[in-house]
Amino acid sequence: MQAKLAVEPIFEHPKYWAECYGTAPFLPTSRAEMDELGWDSCDIIIVTGDAYVDHPSFGMAVVGRLLEAQGFRVGIIAQPDWHNKDAFMALGQPNLFFGLTAGNMDSMINRYTADRKLRQDDAYTPNNEGGKRPDRAVLVYSQRCREAYKETPIILGGIEASLRRVAHYDYWSDKVRRSVLFDAKGDILLFGNAERALVEVAHRLAAGEDVKSMTNIRGTAVILPQAPEHYKLIDSSRIEKPGKAFVAPNPYEYQSDCDSKKDTTKQPQTVEPQPIVVRPSRHDAETTAVRLPPFEKLNNDRILYAHASRVLHLETNPYSGRALIQRHGDRELWVNQAPIPLTTDEMDYVFGLPFARVPHPKYGKAKIPAYDMIKTSVNIMRGCFGGCSFCSITEHEGRIIQNRSKESILSEIEDIRDKVPGFTGVISDLGGPTANMYRLGCMDEKAEINCRRPSCVFPDICKKLNTDHKHTIDLYREARKVKGVKKVMVASGVRYDLAIESPEYVKELVTHHVGGYLKIAPEHTEKSPLDLMMKPGMGAYDKFKAMFEKYSAEAGKKQYLIPYFISAHPGTTDDDMLNLALWLKKNDFQCDQVQNFYPSPMCNATSMYYSETNPLKKVKYKKRDEVTVPKGERQRRLHKALLRYHDPANWKLIREGLTAMGKKHLIGDKPSCLVPADDRSEQTPAQRRKSGRHGANRFATKHSSNQPHHRQGQHGKAAEGKAANKPNGQGSQSSNGAASTGSKGQGNKGKSGKGAAGQDKSRPNAGGYKTGAGRGKNKGRR
Repeated sequence: MQAKLAVEPIFEHPKYWAECYGTAPFLPTSRAEMDELGWDSCDIIIVTGDAYVDHPSFGMAVVGRLLEAQGFRVGIIAQPDWHNKDAFMALGQPNLFFGLTAGNMDSMINRYTADRKLRQDDAYTPNNEGGKRPDRAVLVYSQRCREAYKETPIILGGIEASLRRVAHYDYWSDKVRRSVLFDAKGDILLFGNAERALVEVAHRLAAGEDVKSMTNIRGTAVILPQAPEHYKLIDSSRIEKPGKAFVAPNPYEYQSDCDSKKDTTKQPQTVEPQPIVVRPSRHDAETTAVRLPPFEKLNNDRILYAHASRVLHLETNPYSGRALIQRHGDRELWVNQAPIPLTTDEMDYVFGLPFARVPHPKYGKAKIPAYDMIKTSVNIMRGCFGGCSFCSITEHEGRIIQNRSKESILSEIEDIRDKVPGFTGVISDLGGPTANMYRLGCMDEKAEINCRRPSCVFPDICKKLNTDHKHTIDLYREARKVKGVKKVMVASGVRYDLAIESPEYVKELVTHHVGGYLKIAPEHTEKSPLDLMMKPGMGAYDKFKAMFEKYSAEAGKKQYLIPYFISAHPGTTDDDMLNLALWLKKNDFQCDQVQNFYPSPMCNATSMYYSETNPLKKVKYKKRDEVTVPKGERQRRLHKALLRYHDPANWKLIREGLTAMGKKHLIGDKPSCLVPADDRSEQTPAQRRKSGRHGANRFATKHSSNQPHHRQGQHGKAAEGKAANKPNGQGSQSSNGAASTGSKGQGNKGKSGKGAAGQDKSRPNAGGYKTGAGRGKNKGRR
């Protein structure tokens, strides 16, 4: 049996000599600040597309403070003017290397909407100002650093580089692009949360080693003239050949039983096999690597691209996944095995670094929306085993949850209380990529080492997954006891199919940690798109809703669920979107901010979008599992409009769509109709209401309420400020944005119950902030 690898903890490396300079109040961003610290030069300079905020939710701060703790002098060049090299020379030449990142978000997703339209704002920039980072920031920053100091090594990192580490489909140019390492001409690329690799690279460079010799570090990708001699290369088409049956046992084929020890007392049962885990690899990960199809072939063969994407995703297990190699022209891209996850002690070390927890003083009183959103939040873990196909958290952070200790988390809450200006006693979020995966994971070490299952909770929760929420419940209770803390909110997305496995957790959450509204993400109501999203059916939503309402009533609180939905996701037909719209109308929900599917690099759903093939199953040229993909602008607009069926601006497009679908019976003033027959968007408000002389039979997808509005604060990253809470239990409103990991956050004005309250016109919409890939929070992505 293969055991988990023992690695040197990141805090046990001998310190670099410059440790004598001590800890800087802020990492310097100018020569003047370097002079104040007594530095003649920087050992490492980090160039980032974000404003410099010294907070553990900002990647440049985490890696900067980590390298400082290793004894290095670290400078920050934040949001430089990229039009020439001058800004990249502001701190002089680094002694060791430049570290480049586009920031907490992919620069293309940060700058463009899902419809490829230029955004005018940027939540990671002072005063929300757009245009402070270039398109494909990693490429541009690398070019300017080369112009400034040609011989200085360039290390690429962050989510933009991480998700572009191999040949990938690029939505903005609608073609397959080379690995970013080739286009940026970097020396080495770090993928994932790369603390372990970063520390090793820094110390080896400091010891005088040539960066070109660092070809075997986990969590890195490099360019080689030829494949390493000591590896046996297995062609991916031999493992799972597209279009032909594989005679030998397929290491990627799902297996129905993953027991590490056979129980001879069990009687044989006739049951339908379920995809619990995949068969362990027949090849040793230490001596074999998988050859992906070359870039040139992927650029002309969509089915082969889906095959390559599938193989890549199935080789991400840090313990048994193999290195990958991919030809680009006359050179080889070598992608080492995934990094070993950080231990709890290492996580505590990283989050215990001396962060100032505020933006750099040079920004003065300028507001940085992303900071305002997370300044009183605490990240309790990393990773996600949900595997949602539209989200890049798993590809970036991995499936194995990396947890902080309870003591470390409570210490950070105290740090927030003592350091954050204007702290009101409210912790806006105690969570992470998913709120309720803290200390959950596989109960069988052998199964975890060999598992290649893309999700631990789809199509069903794995039998070997620990779903006991006792650690999370205990953490919540202890957090509420911290002196000076009045309220601890949970604003991260709750995985409700996991939550219903622990009624005690749901009760604890609903009773103490919901500020009137709780955001959850069913994403859709129809089976076809849900299966491709790898999301549970609406049965789990209904169970959670019943529990939520039960425990809210027991606590004497009027609280409401705010569901998120995605439009135009691969696998979604016009009928699917129509059924979702009818469900929304039936349940009196009105979506405020909505977002079409955004094909971010490396996601399984992006592979579906490009190839129109399902990479979650074996990819074939003939009789393949084809995927319906809404691609045209008109169809994508229609799908988005159906989510906002109540908006008069969308009625004309919806009517045209319903007519084309043969659903004209859904047009009219009857309660069963989705939109009215006439274009009321061109009428006066009184005419649209059918009030006064125009008649009293008003058309509405919500009902009026005789109850006065009551406002209750909703705290959390996704929606700050106040949201309307209807005391009659018949309606709620909220708009949301998610900072960090994908497409723009989706907010819903939700109405639940048999009736629906009137709309609160006094509350402005909360801004929708973008993530690296997928909605939801991915704090501190690097």
